[in-house]
Amino acid sequence: MRILGVDPGLTRCGLGVIDAGRSRKIELVDVSVARSSADAEVPQRLATIADAFDAALDKHRPDAVALERVFAQHNVRTVMGTAQISGVVMATAARRGIPVALYTPSEVKAAVTGSGRADKAQVGFMVAKLLGLESIPGPADAADALAIAIAHAWRGGAGAVGTRTAGTAGPAGSQGSAGSATPAQQRWAEAERAARKRG
Repeated sequence: MRILGVDPGLTRCGLGVIDAGRSRKIELVDVSVARSSADAEVPQRLATIADAFDAALDKHRPDAVALERVFAQHNVRTVMGTAQISGVVMATAARRGIPVALYTPSEVKAAVTGSGRADKAQVGFMVAKLLGLESIPGPADAADALAIAIAHAWRGGAGAVGTRTAGTAGPAGSQGSAGSATPAQQRWAEAERAARKRG
């Protein structure tokens, strides 16, 4: 499965592409950051990011798009821009018939590090380690996009929004009941429950 992970942002939008095989094998295909000028009008900025996302779809032909779920922040302007880009990504993927999955920041952190409370440095370090990279992809939006793609790979599906299934393969690659879950999978499940309570 080829997965395009998206860390949405109006100024910087991370785009990370990985190939995910059986037995938890993941490989880096490409990573980039689409940028728009803060001096441009919002419609133009959205178009700039949309063009970059379209180009990534054309170039890499992913089987699924994984997108970070927008969370409310104190900075309304920032969350509005993130939500607008998320809408552009979902609509563009839907028009092409590509399924989209949404993941909370805690879900992504738990998938990659085993802890839903990991900081950006920990996430970046694990992304580089899991993909066999010599250095952490930069800026942080790039590493975050790859982390989102990895989260989807280890959730085991290319289902559309809202169709992720509990009990699918997690970071340890195992399947099974809660009783046989690894510590990382247990923390992942806890992060999902906490996210559902908040939202």
